[in-house]
Amino acid sequence: MADQTSTAEHHIVISADTHCGADLRSYKPYLEKKYHDDFDVWADHMEQQAEAMAERMAAGGRSMRNVGIDGDPAVDADRNFGSERRLREQEADGVVAAVLFPNTQPPFAPAAATAFEAPPLGDNYAHRWAGLQAHNRWLVDLVADAPERRAGIAQINLFDIDAAVQEIEWAAENNLRGGILLPGAPPDSGLDPHYAAKYDRIWAACAANDLPLNCHAGGGSPNYGDHFPASLAMFMLEVTWWNQRATWLLLFSGVFERHPNLKFVTTESGTAWVLDTLQRLDEFYTRMKFGKYGSETVIGGMAVAEMSMKPSEYWQRQCYIGASFLRPIEIGLRHSVGMGNLMWGSDYPHMEGSHPFTKQHLKLTFGGVPIEETTQILTTNTAEIYKFDLKRLAPLAEQFCPTKDEIFAGITYAEIPEEAKSCPGLQPHAQIQGS
Repeated sequence: MADQTSTAEHHIVISADTHCGADLRSYKPYLEKKYHDDFDVWADHMEQQAEAMAERMAAGGRSMRNVGIDGDPAVDADRNFGSERRLREQEADGVVAAVLFPNTQPPFAPAAATAFEAPPLGDNYAHRWAGLQAHNRWLVDLVADAPERRAGIAQINLFDIDAAVQEIEWAAENNLRGGILLPGAPPDSGLDPHYAAKYDRIWAACAANDLPLNCHAGGGSPNYGDHFPASLAMFMLEVTWWNQRATWLLLFSGVFERHPNLKFVTTESGTAWVLDTLQRLDEFYTRMKFGKYGSETVIGGMAVAEMSMKPSEYWQRQCYIGASFLRPIEIGLRHSVGMGNLMWGSDYPHMEGSHPFTKQHLKLTFGGVPIEETTQILTTNTAEIYKFDLKRLAPLAEQFCPTKDEIFAGITYAEIPEEAKSCPGLQPHAQIQGS
């Protein structure tokens, strides 16, 4: 273990990945009144589907709880929207501030939809867009309960560029400094891919308003169908790749060249993939840009003609990883990925997240890591990207966060509670292939 100057100073622990959303019926006041009757019908249908699903899962001996902690489903769901409970549990877990991604079903979304997907073309579009806006307006109120501690991420759509730009500007005006969630655009969605020129006004609006553009695992995946035994397995195997894919779509369409101030964050899609991916992208870029012969130059030359830097250079300048429940085996990659490009996340309140064992997780992952580097990943990178005021958070950290000495001292795997080991960040020997 490296030598380190002793310090009893507390880390200011900020999670770059938590999730929230309103209780089903609580979205209604945030919808325009013209949608209220339709909302009641939709909510009734959703509740019936949830009850049927609960019965099927109970018959199979499984629970619908979305976190691995004692309690019934209704109580556990309260973690999404119970403002005081969220603060209380995260304080007990050693976390004093958080970035807020969506989690619950927005109004008028079908039961199978993920919170990270755009509404399909023609699929009740006006209602779906009203539902996303209802979430954004609900989110403003949740953030207002603890504004120095919460950075909310607004949702947009990709079908109506004017509406998306207006919502980005609205988000900036209403202190949703977490930025914008990039909707997925899988090949079967009917949407133009992210490299389409029509989206440039969206990227420009994010950059002009200094709002990060966020991708999260779960967005961009195609429909695998629900009647094949391997459907969910395929989703789990590929879900991070579809999220990672947005990085090279934006790179090779010149988004980072045209908008050098745009900040792009990929969250909960692993860390190790960055190294091999950037090496491969740099190699393709070089052959496309400077090759005199070969298919790469002929096919890709137009795409890279206006790029003035290699993909890895854009990455270091503008791209960031929300490294949810960062695995101990991944911490050794921090310098290769980029010390200024990594942010830690707890994934609260999901069952694979580190809650309520975050303090043990931080000791296991960051034990022996130089304190200034741990501080950069746990605190300063996230504060810079999402505009957290560290002076205002410092008194809270003194009350609730672990000290820098505690984390540096580390912990042995034998000291990890058995019930904590479902979190990938508490599995020190987890493989990183494809992470």
